[in-house]
Amino acid sequence: MERNTRQRASILETFQRSSGPLNPQEVLSMTHRQMPGLGIATVYRNIKSFVESGMLQVVPVPGEADRYELAGKQHHHHFICVKCDKAYEMEGCPGSLANLAPAGFKVERHEIYLYGRCKDCLKRK
Repeated sequence: MERNTRQRASILETFQRSSGPLNPQEVLSMTHRQMPGLGIATVYRNIKSFVESGMLQVVPVPGEADRYELAGKQHHHHFICVKCDKAYEMEGCPGSLANLAPAGFKVERHEIYLYGRCKDCLKRK
């Protein structure tokens, strides 16, 4: 069992406040405001512990390092900003994509990632 430290609590709070999945560097940057002495090794260690305990789940973004989000959410997809690299959750799902699979194949699950610019980056031009 992990100790419930202030650092651990702050890292978990960062995930609870986030509007999308985070990579470890984003967790460090966002948590560093409350915990200035926090290091990246502590972030990685706690993320690993949260995943192992089932509190976080891995969000594997193709071609990028894994991101993480709170576990137990409804099925959803993600939008990745190509300018600032932030990930956002998208509510809803287009439904079954079984008709897109080759004949004779069976779809068991799917992930959809949309790429573009977020509203903040569009404002900055």
